Amino acid sequence: MAARNAFLALLLLPLLSSPLLSRAQESSSFPVNVWPKPTSMSWAEPLMAMPVSSSFRIVGPSGNNPYLVLATQRYTALLFTERYRPIVRPAVNVTAAGDSIHSLTLVVSDLSAPLQDGVDESYVLEILPTGAATVTAATAWGAMHGLETFSQLSWRSASGKLLVAAGVRVEDRPLYQHRGLMLDTGRTYFPVLDILRTIDAMAWNKMNVFHWHITDSQSFPIELPSEPRLAEMGAYGEDMRYTVEDVTRIVEFAMSRGVRVVPEIDGPGHTASWAGAYPEAVSCAGKFWLPDANDWGTRLAAEPGSGQLNPLKSKTYEVVANVINDITSLFPDGFYHAGADEVTPGCWQTDPSIQADIDNGGTLSQLLERYVRAVHPHVVSKNRTVVFWEDVLLDAAVNVSASLIPPATTILQTWNNGSNNTKLIVQAGYRAIVSSATFYYLDCGHGDFVGNNSVYDDQRSDYDTQGGSWCGPFKTWQRVYDYDITYGLTAQEAKLVIGGEVALWTEQADATVLDARLWPRASAMAEALWSGNRDAAGVKRYAEATDRLNDWRHRMVGRGVRAEPIQPLWCRTRPGMCNLVR
Repeated sequence: MAARNAFLALLLLPLLSSPLLSRAQESSSFPVNVWPKPTSMSWAEPLMAMPVSSSFRIVGPSGNNPYLVLATQRYTALLFTERYRPIVRPAVNVTAAGDSIHSLTLVVSDLSAPLQDGVDESYVLEILPTGAATVTAATAWGAMHGLETFSQLSWRSASGKLLVAAGVRVEDRPLYQHRGLMLDTGRTYFPVLDILRTIDAMAWNKMNVFHWHITDSQSFPIELPSEPRLAEMGAYGEDMRYTVEDVTRIVEFAMSRGVRVVPEIDGPGHTASWAGAYPEAVSCAGKFWLPDANDWGTRLAAEPGSGQLNPLKSKTYEVVANVINDITSLFPDGFYHAGADEVTPGCWQTDPSIQADIDNGGTLSQLLERYVRAVHPHVVSKNRTVVFWEDVLLDAAVNVSASLIPPATTILQTWNNGSNNTKLIVQAGYRAIVSSATFYYLDCGHGDFVGNNSVYDDQRSDYDTQGGSWCGPFKTWQRVYDYDITYGLTAQEAKLVIGGEVALWTEQADATVLDARLWPRASAMAEALWSGNRDAAGVKRYAEATDRLNDWRHRMVGRGVRAEPIQPLWCRTRPGMCNLVR
């Protein structure tokens, strides 16, 4: 490691001693900006841009990384096909017609570094006034980020000429190693092309983890070689399944963009969809989810779709073992998300075999422990780190002993009680992924989806001011951007927070609204986790971020992602006039 770092330092030495630095100025905002905001960016004054030669090419490093090769081809094409014109015309000097940028050279010290948790994603981009442009990175994955930054520093002039900022130096690396987006395909099936478009947008935003919540109580949409009946009986239809070929396509597509795909197969809760194939292994399947609408304690599930795997049945472990084997074969990532959230006591209590166990002195927590005692070591045996939702440890009614989920092989993902639960997790010694519903749940604020609900007949209020959404109100981009995921933690505790994920649960979302639900709010988290939400003086920078996010949203729409607007166009063309405070 020391030798590699020394080698990288030698590579960077010419850049660090560049004369560009002596006359460049840092700024909170430039005429053309990069999202997420880089760790450090300078642009020499007077600000200038250079035309891009029609023969421009990206010169890759010697050696072969197939994913980086694909990235260089993709960004070369993007540079010439994108027709981005900034909303506000950049006030820069354009060099004479004879001067242009002919190439971008990539220098990568470790082409073989695998895409995994904690991989080095840093890079340095320098575009000299002479037209020489270089990305220097430790790994191919950092080089990809450098390519994205280069693409965002390009634009079309009023006459259509392709320009790139010149006299620019960017030194960049992420604050957090885990910057993710969770998409639920168990409640709603999303076509493969929509998933690929989402991953593309993630890469533009330098997000690096696609958490694929594949299955849930409503459907089991993935075809598994060892357990074909699960999809045959559990998917919404034959045309709403992900084949082995689909999974391979998604994983490879993501890899070529520096995005890891972390699969989640939830259990033992949220498994009603397994009952079609294995009714003997699922408790309370098919029962109405809320026997008494006036008593939440009678619920059999957190929402419609009752059914939980029965830890007393041998069939449960036979099927779960097959599922783990297939999923770890299909998905190469080092994380396996095993769910374990919202285990509902009422469901298990309706099962005669479980009730007999309780009558003999057993407890529901012991049932969950029995399940986890089988699942956790099996996943670890596949050389995977197990990710669970926080409930497995923190749920008040059904939880397991920490001894069953050692911190060395376990990560907990928090979603309740904001920073309070994050603190409980890291105090217990676990690494944490933060997905607080109060800040990062992008489905919130759209009301409730259950029917026959008389609460809306109250003319005096809007369902307890949250519009019927349990996690309302709607999470604006500002709400997402301003969240500090280590709030209230000591410096040592904060080291255990590896990052965060925005989440889209899809009770009320499908492909027609996918882009607008995700973007640009996911972009807000992307910047907060990449370079932070504060300036060099420690002041929240949401004010200057507004114009930059307007510009970035405009660019994403041009790239084919239907991101929702955050302000009227009038605001961006009149900087500062739409602020609350002048």
